Amino acid sequence: MMKKSWWKILAIALLLYTFTAGFLIQVPIIGNLNQTIRNLFFHVPMWFGQMVLLLVSMIYAIRYLRSGNLADDIYAREFARTGIIFGILGLVTGAIWASYTWGEPWSNDPKQIAVAIALLIYLAYFVLRNSMPDMDKRARVSSVYNIFAYFIYVPLIMVLPRLVQSLHPGGQGVEGNPAMSGKDLDPTMRLVFWPAVIGWTLLGVWISTLSIRISKIKEKNWINA
Repeated sequence: MMKKSWWKILAIALLLYTFTAGFLIQVPIIGNLNQTIRNLFFHVPMWFGQMVLLLVSMIYAIRYLRSGNLADDIYAREFARTGIIFGILGLVTGAIWASYTWGEPWSNDPKQIAVAIALLIYLAYFVLRNSMPDMDKRARVSSVYNIFAYFIYVPLIMVLPRLVQSLHPGGQGVEGNPAMSGKDLDPTMRLVFWPAVIGWTLLGVWISTLSIRISKIKEKNWINA
């Protein structure tokens, strides 16, 4: 039992460490971030976790198209669902951060807009699924949509915001906005940041696996009814 649950124990340990150290360690004062820089241990790792979850969802969508196994479609759906939850949490924590550092929670920053569009694209994935009663057709169409959605999602949140002026780190033409680059992320913060990334990602996988188990039970009962 312990051999199968080691990664769950690791997730709990890393998140406890993140919450404890994240609020207690000394952080550098960079620009106007002040103590809000601690949100780096929560806001950014959630986006890392979301990218991994949506990548796994896309991989299972590809697997379904190759195998036709409805179990793969369930995996793709539930990983995408958890990814959306992480995206919403990332958007909320970002808005809280922005209200302190930029003066308002929503400033129509290109990255904020891109993230909102990306979330809407994945929410449309579930609208599309619910619009088709036939299970095989729903799985095929949504799997294709899932693949295209991921390849639209990555440029939206990782590439396009860096090509225009943005208040976010990495945007062009904005002075005095510190980026979380190697020179800004000091060694002490790295000792919390990377465990936080792993911890949040493992938590997302854990939530997804629980949702998958529940979905398999429900759909098995529905099919046998």
